[in-house]
Amino acid sequence: MRRLVLLALLATVAACAPKPLPAPVVVSAPKFPDFIVPAVPASLAGTPAAANQDRGWRFLQAGDFKNAEREFESALKTTPAFYPAENALGYLELARKDPKAALPHFDRALEAGAPDLSGLMGKSQALLALNRENEVLPVLEAALVIDPSLVEVAGRVEILRFRRQQEDLARARAAATAGRSDDAIAMYTKAIQGSPDSAFLYRELAAVERQKGDSDKALEHLRKSITLEPGDARSLAQIGDILDARGDFDGAAKAYGEALAAEPSAEIEVKLEAVRSHADLARLPEEYRAIGGATVITRGDLAALVGVRLSRLLQTTRRRDAVLITDIRTHWASTWIVTIARAGIMEPYANHAFQPRTIVRRVDLAQVVSRLLARVAEATPGQPHPWQAARLKFTDVAPGHLAYPAASAAVASGVMTAGPDNSFQPSLIVSGQEGVAAIARLEAMVPVDPARGKSGR
Repeated sequence: MRRLVLLALLATVAACAPKPLPAPVVVSAPKFPDFIVPAVPASLAGTPAAANQDRGWRFLQAGDFKNAEREFESALKTTPAFYPAENALGYLELARKDPKAALPHFDRALEAGAPDLSGLMGKSQALLALNRENEVLPVLEAALVIDPSLVEVAGRVEILRFRRQQEDLARARAAATAGRSDDAIAMYTKAIQGSPDSAFLYRELAAVERQKGDSDKALEHLRKSITLEPGDARSLAQIGDILDARGDFDGAAKAYGEALAAEPSAEIEVKLEAVRSHADLARLPEEYRAIGGATVITRGDLAALVGVRLSRLLQTTRRRDAVLITDIRTHWASTWIVTIARAGIMEPYANHAFQPRTIVRRVDLAQVVSRLLARVAEATPGQPHPWQAARLKFTDVAPGHLAYPAASAAVASGVMTAGPDNSFQPSLIVSGQEGVAAIARLEAMVPVDPARGKSGR
């Protein structure tokens, strides 16, 4: 009986004794070669937890998930601060194809210790598996800081940066199109932070700043674009637009000229011509600039209009050696009065007075137009000049009238227009607007100067 009791006790003890651990495995062909072994810090090396970690990793690479999990959890149970086991558990969940469960393990490991390559690369794999690419880039960038030799990682970082830039750029353009200037500016600024050497980003940001009304910032961004990409025609054209709007016509002309040198453009040629005209006008006396809005035009005004806008035509005209004029010394248009008097377009009276403040009537304008038309005909030989043979009928100017030839030529050429009922109205006072319009029509008849792209100036 005693022997039976003893045998029963021995059997019970044997049943309650802990089962022996599986023998450590030797892994010759790891099942997960892309998993990076979690590094064990020197302060935790040689501990029982480190031994658990080593055995668990070998079980994981052998495909024994159950024993691997037991070893990793044992490491954390004995040493809660053993964060490499959290990385190992993260890889275990990746092996089980559960990236959602893996991610918290990597996060806990990265929070507990200094960022290490194993945790960062494991987290990047989990994020990619969860289609959270926008969160992957900073993780891989941190991994490259630890090990810059990771060529594949560097390549993926470049791809992710490019994709992010394209996404940011698309959102910025959409915001600009929708008129959400502040949002667009913020998005372009973010895109520039990711690609600070991209000239086109500064150019597009400048367009949004202009849309918002901040031309100073727009100009700053455009000049940065030119620094990065000298000869950027589009940025130069935008600079020209801003300076033109500010009244800096010389600066605008310089920008447009540089834009044309970089890339021919009919549109920019038109803008360059316009700012040159504005620059020329800005340098003229205030009295000249006021002519177009005046209710009446004087002989001095008309002389200035002809002298400024038809200067090239006058240069081809036979000149008199000297003209004596006694009453223009202090007049603002004296230079142009002398020029057109020497050209025979407007002459002083018999007493050598020009009377620059005398009001111009339609008959006076017709005489000036007629003489200028003769110069136009001389400058365009071989071209038809129908006004020369025209004999128009007016209800108030008979063919025998001294002013008839000039009136007929002026109206037939289209430089002047007939009045109601086909009248000419020779004594009607000419307004500044009418005088400017007539000289502009004459200017359009003058051959273009290829050197400046202008006809009369």
